[in-house]
Amino acid sequence: MISKLPRWVEYGAFVLAFTAGCVNAVGLLGFEHQAISHLSGTATLLGSGLSLGQLSTSFHLAAILISFLIGAALSGLLLPGSSLKLGRHYETLLAIEGALLLAATLVLEGGSFLGHYIASMACGVQNALATTYSGAVVRTTHLTGIITDLGLILGRALRGRPFDRRRASLFLTIVAGFLGGGAFGAFLFAWLHFLALTIPAGICFSLALGYRLYSRQRTTG
Repeated sequence: MISKLPRWVEYGAFVLAFTAGCVNAVGLLGFEHQAISHLSGTATLLGSGLSLGQLSTSFHLAAILISFLIGAALSGLLLPGSSLKLGRHYETLLAIEGALLLAATLVLEGGSFLGHYIASMACGVQNALATTYSGAVVRTTHLTGIITDLGLILGRALRGRPFDRRRASLFLTIVAGFLGGGAFGAFLFAWLHFLALTIPAGICFSLALGYRLYSRQRTTG
């Protein structure tokens, strides 16, 4: 059970979920209604495409899956452990995510579908960026596991077990961030089209800088 959750974890989780929701909204509206921050629907479409012999579509969907995997592998390569811990170089991965989103923007504005893969890679980087904190699984690019864990917390509370307020608070923060990001992303896409991705890219760069400054202050203070 999380007994003392640092504010930087909650703030960071909210901003990352907001960013992912924004990126996913752009993907759903601009990539033929394909989600890019999570892969369950993409994998289902891939299986359907293979069964129907839609090879070009299947190749495209498989490339999105592989791109997400490459992004997650990059996080695994650069992070020394699987648990959230202040002082690790998360700012490097956040900067990489921001750069990938900017690259995706340029490619998509140029009319190339390769931007789909770059954006998916950026989401893979983010989703693997944070894995666990004091036993709580932290995923910021989709809500399936988060909603499941909230349901488990509620069900256990109904059985008379203590309600884990700290963990529930973290999960609700992620849900709020993702929903808010989705609404904001839809608004941006209607206004800026694929240039909307520059906003979450800017958020990643800002978060990287903020984390760097905060981490330095805590370690030297």
